Amino acid sequence: MRVAFACDHGGFPLRQDVLNTIRECGHEVIDFGIQEYERVDFPDYAEKACRALQKGEADRAILICGSGIGISMAANKMRGVLASVCHDSYSAHQGVEHDQMNALCMGGRVIGPELAKEIVRVYLAASHSDQENHIRRVEKIHSIENRESKK
Repeated sequence: MRVAFACDHGGFPLRQDVLNTIRECGHEVIDFGIQEYERVDFPDYAEKACRALQKGEADRAILICGSGIGISMAANKMRGVLASVCHDSYSAHQGVEHDQMNALCMGGRVIGPELAKEIVRVYLAASHSDQENHIRRVEKIHSIENRESKK
């Protein structure tokens, strides 16, 4: 699996642990930065990583800012991106399985490296459910997105 990664300065402390975990799980990282600590605006980095999702260059994304909230909000503005903040392993796998989440967002100031690594492992191991009720709900999410884009 190809995993787009991006963080801002608030997510930078988790950067290396998350990148190592992605690779240890056998996946390819597409790194959109930041490469070294610098104060940046998270929407710019969310857009870079999520653009790779849109283009089919990445299968999933992992985005980290200080709280996970801002980068999630930016990612969800992009068509086809289903991003959510997850600070526990249940939400990380359930979001993929039931809701087809394709962008995991975490807060570098909220969780520590060991929990972040566990969340990443669970997120990357999860697969979409083929249950009719889960598919129907995700289709409704996309329908809302389509209606909103026409306004």
